[in-house]
Amino acid sequence: MSGRVFFYLKLALVCGVLLACPIIFLQIWRFVAPGLYRHEKRVLLPFTIVSTICFLGGAAFGYFVVFPPAFRFLIGYSSKILDPMPGVSEYFSLALRLLIAFGVVFELPVFMVFLAKMGLVDAPFLRKYRKYAILFAFIIAAILTPTPDVVNQFFMAAPLIMLYEVSIIAVSFFAGKTFFGFEKKDSAS
Repeated sequence: MSGRVFFYLKLALVCGVLLACPIIFLQIWRFVAPGLYRHEKRVLLPFTIVSTICFLGGAAFGYFVVFPPAFRFLIGYSSKILDPMPGVSEYFSLALRLLIAFGVVFELPVFMVFLAKMGLVDAPFLRKYRKYAILFAFIIAAILTPTPDVVNQFFMAAPLIMLYEVSIIAVSFFAGKTFFGFEKKDSAS
């Protein structure tokens, strides 16, 4: 009985946050916008659109590609004596964690471009440390996946590695472009 109550509470909370997001973002924009220059405001709209698309793409990838084999793996622990009977609350919690984890992970290219525009990383730096990024991707995948099997770890690490490569391409593409009105300073001058 308590599982149903908590499920309805979680569902109401998630739906409430999703429905309130446009209003929350509007209030944040109204707070931040007066302090921004015109060129900074022009950069924010594409940044917001790309970030939203990346998050939704990651959430969709997590739900449609990773979640079915992960759930089958968890159900596969049944025996003749014990049958798994996951409740709707457990199913919802697992799906929600995967959606959020993959949504956040798919923000990597946006984050890397932001770091590059701040002058903290560049494409040669990212290429140089690619092998460490691959190792880090598998470590993160081992932590974030809800199951201990290698298949789901690979399903999480492979997109991370591909997103890292996309980040290198994006950083290379946006290297000479202005961002928030500042040109990247040349170290020779």
